[in-house]
Amino acid sequence: MATDKLRELENQAWRGFLLTHDRIWREIEAGLAPLNVSMAEYNVLALLGEAGRNGMRMSELAQQRLMSTGGFTRLADRLEHRGLIERRRSADDGRGFEVVLTKDGRALLGKAWRRQYGDLRRLFFDPLDDEHLRGLADVWARLDPDQHSSWVCQGVSPHKPKTHIGMILRGKTQA
Repeated sequence: MATDKLRELENQAWRGFLLTHDRIWREIEAGLAPLNVSMAEYNVLALLGEAGRNGMRMSELAQQRLMSTGGFTRLADRLEHRGLIERRRSADDGRGFEVVLTKDGRALLGKAWRRQYGDLRRLFFDPLDDEHLRGLADVWARLDPDQHSSWVCQGVSPHKPKTHIGMILRGKTQA
C-alpha cells in the first residue's frame, strides 16, 4: 500500500539499515583496498573459492552476482587479465565457459578472506549474539523474493556444505 510517509519505526529500521550497510561496506572496501580488490571482484573470487577446484559456469556466476551477462563478462575480463581466474570451455556441453581460480587467485582470496573476516567480526558479528544473527538471517530470507539467499540463511551452499558466510559464523578462515 502506497503512503505519503513512513511510520517512525519503519523510518528507524530503514535508515538504520542504510546507514549500517554504508558504514560496514565502506570499511570492508577500505580493508580490501590494500589488496587491490574491489568488492565486486572480491565477491566473484569468494563465490569461486566456495565452489572449489571445479569452479562455476560464467552464467551461474553472473546470476549469483545479479549482474547482466555483459557486465559480468567485463568483470571476468579484468580478473582474468590480472591472472586471478581462468575461463575454460565447459567439459559438459562445450558451449558455455567454466571459471576457476588460479593459484594467484586462491592466494589473493585467502588474504582477502582473512582481512574481511576480521573486519566482519569487528563491525558486524561481535556486537550481535546468536539470537540476533538468527533474526537477521530470517529477515534476509523473508525479504528475498526469489529465495536466492535462502541457502545462505540456512548455512548451506549450493556448491559446498559450508559457505564463507557460514565459516565466518563458525570462526573459520580457511581459503
